[in-house]
Amino acid sequence: MTATTRTVAPVVIEGGGVELRLQEVGGDMSAAFVRFPKGADMAPALTGLPGNLCQCPHWGYLLKGRLKMRTADGDEIYEAGQAFYWPPGHAPEALEDCEYVDFSPTKEFNKVVDHLKTQMG
Repeated sequence: MTATTRTVAPVVIEGGGVELRLQEVGGDMSAAFVRFPKGADMAPALTGLPGNLCQCPHWGYLLKGRLKMRTADGDEIYEAGQAFYWPPGHAPEALEDCEYVDFSPTKEFNKVVDHLKTQMG
């Protein structure tokens, strides 16, 4: 598959208002459709990964809301309408209800998703 939509991509994580839909789109890349409710903090679920941070790079676009991205070098705020690149070493926290789409290397992101599933039950 080389294209997908939010409604076609399967849900891989869901709970507490968090939704992650993920679909491989070719070239060893996957598209993710993500929703976080205000206050969702992924840092606890990332505990146990190197630096307790997501180690997968993401390229994407924030469709809705505001998101704080914590890194070892400090926090950055992202707002709806911004395209972004998040290098390895980050943990998101939703300052408002958020929706975004991102593209990530499939192998690296699957490692993070598997960890999140274990942590989130």
